[in-house]
This record gives sequence, structure tokens and C-alpha cells, in this order.
Amino acid sequence: MQKLRNDELDRPSLQDYLTGEKLPFVIVLDNVRSALNTGSIFRTADAFRIKEIHLCGITACPPNKEVLKTALGATSSVKWTHFEDTLESIKNLRTGGYKVYAVEQVRGSIPLNQFKMGTSPVALVLGHEMDGVSQEVIDACDGCIEIPQEGIKHSLNVSVCGGIICWEVYRQYLEQQVK
Repeated sequence: MQKLRNDELDRPSLQDYLTGEKLPFVIVLDNVRSALNTGSIFRTADAFRIKEIHLCGITACPPNKEVLKTALGATSSVKWTHFEDTLESIKNLRTGGYKVYAVEQVRGSIPLNQFKMGTSPVALVLGHEMDGVSQEVIDACDGCIEIPQEGIKHSLNVSVCGGIICWEVYRQYLEQQVK
């Protein structure tokens, strides 16, 4: 095996990426406090052709230095919108026909491996690193998805959680395209 050079990866140009098809999927960040986590989520969103990121409340917005550090240019390729309040984002998404799910540990959550995206556009809400998704936001969602875990820690880092969630939505999207 030979590691590929960047010029061998056949990536689109920025212009082609911006005008290309995106997944009908929005990531909503509910008061994520670390700009480094936010930047990492931008990079993941770029990797999986996510339509948009909603940055809500205290979540840092570009051109924040720490966001730019971990996004590595993805703030130029991924559309984003800032909302003062996460509930405002959810209202906006519902108007656009989105099903909205929080990624949180709650009674009655759907394990990620049992979540079926369906044909409606989907938005997933990721929360604050210590407090998670707020209860009022959970109450406004169509349901909650949980990543099953078996260790002694209570949660994953929000950017790691975002990567796992994005991969699963991307995988399901590709599976739908094959059918």
C-alpha cells in the first residue's frame, strides 16, 4: 500500500464544492463553548457535504481564531448561520420541512444504530460540552438520538459525537441513493 498525496485524492475545487449537491442535513450547535470544537465540526461537515451549520447562542462564529485553527478552511466551504437562540434555529428549520432531533441521553432516546433518517431533511442538535442540549431545546425536538456507550465516562467530546453522527447520516444517505 502507498499513502496517497493530497493531489491524488481527487477533491473538488472550492467553487465546485460550493455549487455541488449537499446532504439534506443541518447541524445545530446549542451553546457549544469551545471554538476549537466548533471548528472541528466545520471540518467534519465539509468532509460529509453537510448542507449547513447553525451556530446558536454562545457558539463561536467565524472568523474566530480558534474556529479557524481547527476548521482548516472549512468555514469557506460550509454554509453557516448564527442564531441568538437555538429555539429560533429550530423554528427556522421546521419552516423548511426539517425533522429535528437532539443528540442527548434522555429517557426514550433512539440508539444511533436504530435511527432511520427517512426521506425528510434532518437537523441534529449538539449541545454544550458540560450541560449538553438544554431541556427547552429537547422539548422542541421531534426526538432524541443517543450514541450507545459502555465505558465509565458519561459522554463523548461534542466534536467526536458530531463526527460519529455525521458519518451515520452520510452512510444512510448513500444507502438511500443506491436503492
